[in-house]
Parts: sequence; structure tokens; C-alpha cells
Amino acid sequence: MRIGTLLIGLLGLSALGLAADASAHMTINGAGATFPYPIYSKWFDEYAKVDPSVRFNYQSIGSGGGQKQILAQTVDFGASDGPMSDDNLSKAPGKLIHIPTVAGAVVISYNLPGNPSLKLDGETIAGIYLGNIKKWNDAKITALNSGTTLPDQDIVVVHRSDGSGTSFIFTDYLSKVSADWKSKVGSNTSVSWPTGIGGKGNEGVSGQVKQTEGAIGYVELIYAIQNKMPYAELKNADGNFVKPTLESVTAAMSTAQIPDDFRFSMTNATGAQSYPIAGATWLLVYEQQKDAAKGKKLVEFLKWALSKGEDMAKQLDYAPLPDELRDRVLKRVDEIKL
Repeated sequence: MRIGTLLIGLLGLSALGLAADASAHMTINGAGATFPYPIYSKWFDEYAKVDPSVRFNYQSIGSGGGQKQILAQTVDFGASDGPMSDDNLSKAPGKLIHIPTVAGAVVISYNLPGNPSLKLDGETIAGIYLGNIKKWNDAKITALNSGTTLPDQDIVVVHRSDGSGTSFIFTDYLSKVSADWKSKVGSNTSVSWPTGIGGKGNEGVSGQVKQTEGAIGYVELIYAIQNKMPYAELKNADGNFVKPTLESVTAAMSTAQIPDDFRFSMTNATGAQSYPIAGATWLLVYEQQKDAAKGKKLVEFLKWALSKGEDMAKQLDYAPLPDELRDRVLKRVDEIKL
């Protein structure tokens, strides 16, 4: 009887211990960009080993959603591939700071019989997305791809249907290389697309392109690699055709003029090896944290991500921040008030 009572007591204590462990986990909620979702997922998993007391819950809903949720303070941090506009920042109940984390490439992927290697330039991509170039064997595409037989097939344009930082990077690039695009459509996380069908998230666009013969779409590099989708070499500002690689994104980032608030663009960068549709991604955090305990854990994570986490970026084809920029960003993280 005593042994039974003792066992029940021990089991009860064990259950209490497990409950205490479970309740000890602090959850930090974030939402936003799909572009960096693969690297953020990796970071959150690895950081759970560094600090088991904290868990990150990140919803990959697109940059527009991330900006809206951080403005509404329904999350502890937002994530966006497009820097917030002055107008949006003015709506924030406190000072929001931009923390760049990594940079990546937006690739032009396609689905053609045999999936030939293609070369494209900005004017041609703009023409396709404006709906002016409708066939794969259009003279402007064939002129860039001599020796490649392209089909007399309709081009199915695929774009994002949600508010998207990937769309911001893509339309920012098109606005720089095409006056027609700039005047008719412009750049933003959401635009009025002249043609095409929509997909939600990088995942949705990848899926639409992969299952639709004749399709063309823009996605973050890692999504094309994971889905074994071909992507084009693009003509850069120096007139060279460049593949999207870690090196060509790093080359583009090295030319960027980065102001004190860290809101910058690196599309259509100069430099022989710069990939033209490249962009940074940011975490959006209030300078004055509402919850001091959560704020402390978030700051600790940010410092880890900007040091140890950056070393993981290359494994997933993201470019880590240059040392000088990383040092500047770490100083900004130190200014977060708890």
C-alpha cells in the first residue's frame, strides 16, 4: 500500500514537472515574408537547442501581412522583403526598426518541354508581364536565345496573389529597367497585374509554374531549387548574363548604398557579376518593447541570428550580411529598449 502510494506520488510529481517544463516555454510570435521562410525555419529550430526556454511561432503569410500584423501589434515581430514605406511607418504606434538579416535572389522560372536553358533581359521580362509578349517563340525571346528552339506556345504568366516582398523586389527591378512598366504598373508589395494568374506565397507560384506547361513565374531561388525547376540567366546592368548564385547576390549587395535606417534596394545593381533581381529581407521590431521578458529573449535571438545564424545562410543559398553591415545592425539591436 505504501509502495503504491509512493509510486502515485512520484508519478504525480513527474507530471507536475512535465507541466512546469511545458509552461516554461515562452512563445514569440512572428509573421510575414515567405522569401526567407526556409532560413528562418532553420534558425528557429537551431535556436531551440541554444535556449530551450523559448519557441518561435512564425506564420509565412507574405510581407504585406507581416507589415499589417506588426502595425496592429498582433505579433512580436514582422518580416518583410520590401522596406516599409514612410506612410506605413507613420501608422505605427511606436518606432519600428528594420533589421536586415540575409539577401537572396528572385529567379525567373518556367515550364517548357525539355526545360531548355534560357537567357532573358529586363525589357523582355517586362514585356511578358505587361502582356505584350504572348508566345514563347516571340522574336524578342528567340533573339536572346540563338540556337535554342522555342515552341509556338502561349506564355502563362504567374504572379503573387498576396501582398509580397518578393513582388516588391521583382516590380522594383522592372520599374528600373522598363519605363513602360514604371508608368503603367510601378513597384509595391501588391500591384494591379496587367495579365496572368495568381499564386499565394512563393510556394503557390512555384506550384502553379510546375504544374502548368508554358508557365513563367518569379520565386525565391531556394523554392526553385527545392522544386527542381529551371530558371533563367538574366542580363545585368553591365550587360552580362548572370546566373542567380550566392556569389552574384553577394556582388549585388556589395554595391548597395545602405542608409542608417537600413531601408535599401539592391535590384539592377552595377558590377560585372551582380545578379539583377536580388534583395534583402528584414525583421520588423519595435524599438520600445511592450513585454520586457519577451523583448529580452527576442534581442538575444537577434544577436545569435546575426552572428551564428549568418553562418547557416549559405547552406540554403542566401547571402549573409557583409561584416561591416552586420556590425552596424548589431549596434541597432543594442538600441532596442526593454
